[in-house]
Amino acid sequence: MNEMTSLQRVRAVLNGETPDRVPVIPQGFMFCAANIGTKIGRINRDPKKMAESQVLTQQQFGYDGCVIDVDDATLAEACGARALFRDDGVAIIDEEHPALMDLSEIDNLELPDPNRSGRLPEWLETTQRIMDAVGDHVFVMGRADQGPFDLLCLLRGAQEFMMDLLTEEPEVILHAMEWTTKAHIIFANAMLKIAHATSMGDSYASPNLVSPATYEKYALPFEQQVVRAVQTKERPYSIHICGNTTKIIDKMALTGSKILEVDWQMDMGEARAAVPDNVVLMGNIDPSDPLVQGTPEDVDRKAKYIIEKTAGRGLILSSGCAMGANTPPENVAAMVAAAKKYGTYEQLLRMRR
Repeated sequence: MNEMTSLQRVRAVLNGETPDRVPVIPQGFMFCAANIGTKIGRINRDPKKMAESQVLTQQQFGYDGCVIDVDDATLAEACGARALFRDDGVAIIDEEHPALMDLSEIDNLELPDPNRSGRLPEWLETTQRIMDAVGDHVFVMGRADQGPFDLLCLLRGAQEFMMDLLTEEPEVILHAMEWTTKAHIIFANAMLKIAHATSMGDSYASPNLVSPATYEKYALPFEQQVVRAVQTKERPYSIHICGNTTKIIDKMALTGSKILEVDWQMDMGEARAAVPDNVVLMGNIDPSDPLVQGTPEDVDRKAKYIIEKTAGRGLILSSGCAMGANTPPENVAAMVAAAKKYGTYEQLLRMRR
């Protein structure tokens, strides 16, 4: 089979076709910053530097896509929350001084303007710079930051919102979720005018934190709203939920999202068996062990396991979550090499017989 470009390779998987090899798209924004000798906290308001870190790192390691991410605080900040900036780490939301003292105050907030609010313009400019540099041959996913459930957690304060889930009237919670859904859709649509794909992080909805029943009532319907409003055949959408999603992965597939990002705590073979083959799975090498603590051989073994357990079907090999800035470069190289070693077109066909 002729060698594909990275963009062609990823699009083949998205179209349900067999690529020349399994594509690799690490979640690497912190690693990318470190790779050019800085830290994400020092460049998180500098689109030129953020784009440079992504482009140079992709070119160095030869993986197939860039995931544009900066922190988990940007959309909440644009909606009125206070962000705390740290030179040596990602920005975080000041949850001791939440934007919402009560969920009933949600309508007092102003919906974000992607071209003016907070750092949303910087995310969009970063994405545009990367698209201009490599978007003709590399897949570019510009995240739209946090999904509706996560965004409400950050605006209200995670601890307070978890209490609200137990004590507040459901109608009040659902109304607030409608607002955060609108806010996310605004940013996601702006991203999709630039990037090949966009995505959300909705990790406070993980079974590690809330019950599957809570996910189905307060997160799933709004994730579905987002996908219906944003995703097209040409511009796919992705959902990332951290933690062990074994108990909800089948429900996540009901969102209609083309891509589901699977964290390291779930077995990738079980994930493949639980969702339809037309849903692309992205993951799920543990960003801690083996990507930081392990050796290239450990990374190689885990990548081989993932490819074999899924038969490479609908698979984008990735880190299970964001890679740390301290990830050894040789381990990133090993992840890319493993896809070439175990996930070729011929090998994929043999595994699927």
